[in-house]
Amino acid sequence: MTLDILPQFAFAFMLIFARVGTLIMLMPALGETTIPARIRLAFALALSLVLYPLVAEAYPPLPPDLPGILTLFAGEMLVGFAIGLAARMMTAALQVAGSTIAYQMGLGFAQGVDPTQGTQGALFASFLSVLGITLIFATDLHHLFIAAIHDSYALFEPGSPLPVGDATELGVSIFARTFQVGIQIAAPFIAFGLTFYLGLGILSRLMPQIQIFFVALPANIMLGFLMLFVLLGGIMAWFLSHMATSIQPFILQ
Repeated sequence: MTLDILPQFAFAFMLIFARVGTLIMLMPALGETTIPARIRLAFALALSLVLYPLVAEAYPPLPPDLPGILTLFAGEMLVGFAIGLAARMMTAALQVAGSTIAYQMGLGFAQGVDPTQGTQGALFASFLSVLGITLIFATDLHHLFIAAIHDSYALFEPGSPLPVGDATELGVSIFARTFQVGIQIAAPFIAFGLTFYLGLGILSRLMPQIQIFFVALPANIMLGFLMLFVLLGGIMAWFLSHMATSIQPFILQ
C-alpha cells in the first residue's frame, strides 16, 4: 500500500473547500452572521467532503511550484466570492422594500439591528429579511443554492480563465434587478402614500383650522399596517419567485 494519492487528495479537497467555504460565508440563509462561525465552517467542510467524489476529477494535478498552487487557490476563492456575493445581493431586495415601506409609513426613524446584516436598519426591513430567510428554508429554496455550488464546477472549470466580463455583466444585472424588485414590492405603499398625502394636502387647504398632521400620522401608520397584513403573502411570494429566477443562471438546466 502506498500513500502517493494523499497529496493529490488533500490538494483537491482544499481547493473544493476554498470555493465552497468562501461561498458559504456569503450565501444567504447559510452564511448569516447570526449563525456561529464554527457551524458555518463545519457545514462548509461537510459539504466539501460530499462534493469531493463528484468534482475531484475536474481539478488538475498538483502543481510542482508554490505560485501555481496559490493561483489555483485564488481562482477558486474568486469563484466562490462572485457566486456568494451575487446570492447575497438577491436578498437585498427585501432591504430595499422594507426601508421604502418604513419611510412611506413614517416609521423610518424606528431603527433596529438587522440580524441578517449585523447593522442598523429599518424595523420593516429587518422583519422582511428575517421572514425571507425563514421562508427560504421552509420552501427548500436553499437546495437551489447547493445545486448552484455543484453546477459552478461546470460553469467555472477549475484552472480555466475566469470570465470576468460575463461575471461583471451578470453582477450588474442582478444588482439592478434587486432594486427593481424592491421597488415593485413597495409599489402599493408608494401609491398609497402619494394618494394619502395628496388628499391631506387638499384637506388642509379646504380646512386650514384643523391640525391635519396630528390626525394624518396615526392614520398613515394604521393603514400601512393594514396594507402590510393584507399584502404580506403576495410580497413574500414575489420575493421567492425573484430568488428562484435570479439563481437560475448558476444552475445547469
